[in-house]
Amino acid sequence: MRVLRVLEEIDADIVALQEADLRFGRRAGAIPQFLIERHSDYSPVPFDVQTDSLGWHGNTILVRDGILVEHHDIVHIPYLEPRGVVLSHVTVGTLKLAIFGMHLDLSGLWRTRQARAIMELAKDVEDDRSTLLMGDLNEWRSTGGCLREFSRHLTVLDCGRSFHSRRPIGKLDRIMHSSCLAAIDCGVHRSDLAFRASDHLPVWASFKVDRLESAERQS
Repeated sequence: MRVLRVLEEIDADIVALQEADLRFGRRAGAIPQFLIERHSDYSPVPFDVQTDSLGWHGNTILVRDGILVEHHDIVHIPYLEPRGVVLSHVTVGTLKLAIFGMHLDLSGLWRTRQARAIMELAKDVEDDRSTLLMGDLNEWRSTGGCLREFSRHLTVLDCGRSFHSRRPIGKLDRIMHSSCLAAIDCGVHRSDLAFRASDHLPVWASFKVDRLESAERQS
């Protein structure tokens, strides 16, 4: 419920969560789906990987009610420890988006490999729709490593220090976007509830869409 209350504070249209599933046993959702349905304006993208699970290797995407989910998939990436990416194609009004939610490896070498694999997929869809990538990159460097790979093709937003929530020193959580989206603003959401809800503070960004007239969306 604390997480859902934080999402209510942020009031985003699209949310990417990490560690949304328990790591052991049936790997059920850490946030039961009935709580999401009863106490929020969001619906989980139905990845349908495991019974009672919200996503894939803890990654999931929530969309505000009324946003059309056209396609969803899980993405296998190279890994040292079990990692994955979730992908969803959505339509927000007349805007078509490809959303990638991710939680990358602790190893720098494997993060770079994962970034390359993700970018190959992102480039495949960029002719059809705008792309938005979000998640915990586990990258402590400000420009190197996997950030270098992502920045070859995307704008990597500097939302701010999000880890550890009690005393943030690392910019581990990032939002990245393709060229047809323009960021209006971005930052780290800080509140008494956010400090207690997770060991990471949420990052956010607001966008305007260059190809559409006066369209503004937040994710």
